[in-house]
This record gives sequence, C-alpha cells and structure tokens, in this order.
Amino acid sequence: MNTGSDRGTNQSAADETTTEPGTGTGAEPGAEPGAGKSTGAGEGTGAGAAAETPHVSKAPAFIKARRTLHLSWQVGVFVVGLAVIAAGVAMLVLPGPGWVAIFAGLAIWATEFAWAHLVLRWTKRKVTEAAQKALDPKVRRRNLILTTTGLVIAGALIGFYLWKYGLVLPWDLKDQ
Repeated sequence: MNTGSDRGTNQSAADETTTEPGTGTGAEPGAEPGAGKSTGAGEGTGAGAAAETPHVSKAPAFIKARRTLHLSWQVGVFVVGLAVIAAGVAMLVLPGPGWVAIFAGLAIWATEFAWAHLVLRWTKRKVTEAAQKALDPKVRRRNLILTTTGLVIAGALIGFYLWKYGLVLPWDLKDQ
C-alpha cells in the first residue's frame, strides 16, 4: 500500500490514481465497469460532469465483489426502501410525516438503483420549482386573496348558523 509519503508535495491527485490491470481506467477496485469514465458531454464543467457520471452502487466493495452477495444486498435495500415508502403512504392518512418518509424510501432505493436516482433527481427539481413559484409575489397575492375569501365565507356561514340555531350541535337539533 502506497501512503504517498515518498511523493513530492506538488503532484496532483490525478497522479495518485492507480490503474487496475487489464481495465485501462483509473476506477477504484471493485467499482462497476465504466464507473471512472466520463460521457464527454460535460467534461470540465464541475457539477455538470458529476451529474453525468453513471450511477454506481453504494454497497461496500467486498459485497460488490461477489455477485450473489450483491444481489442479496440489492434485495435488502429494495425491501427496506419499500417498507419506508409503505409507512410513508400510511402516514399520508395517519399522523406522521408521510411525504418525508416516501422521499426517504426513494433515497434509500437511489443508493442502489439508477431509476430511483433519476426519479429522486426529477422530484427534487420539481419541488424546487414549486417552491420558487410559491415565492412569486403574484402567486402569493392570489393565494392570500383566495384564503381570505374562503375564511370570510366560512365565517359568514358559521355566523348565520349561530344566529339561526345558537350553540346547538347540528345532530342535536329538533325539528325546526
């Protein structure tokens, strides 16, 4: 194992990457084929290059090294993510943070499955767009007007009911 103590201080981190025999890439040992390759479209753009890299499993290297162990790891991740999403769906009608649990389950799936990673990235983009749209002054003004109108109508209906029947619950009313 090379600790790098015999190297000069001016060498870059790119010089320290090792090439696996027979692969021709500087990918980590145990990484999926093509994990160290770039698509070429966004090279040198920083965040753009990171977004275009292929999805790589987050499983430890010793698990990825054995096909059956990696498959069982993926089944376990799928089952845990499914349980968290099911709990989130239940919390949509029960007390609890339902949407947070659904997104957490999707994030669990995204550690192993490329399709879940794409869905999670699309969801984050849509939530960000909705948050920006909600901060638009015209949309905020419209929402305030609609909320105020709804509260005035509800107040008028409650006032009319109290004027007509008093503090009597609707199911306790006699024939009137």
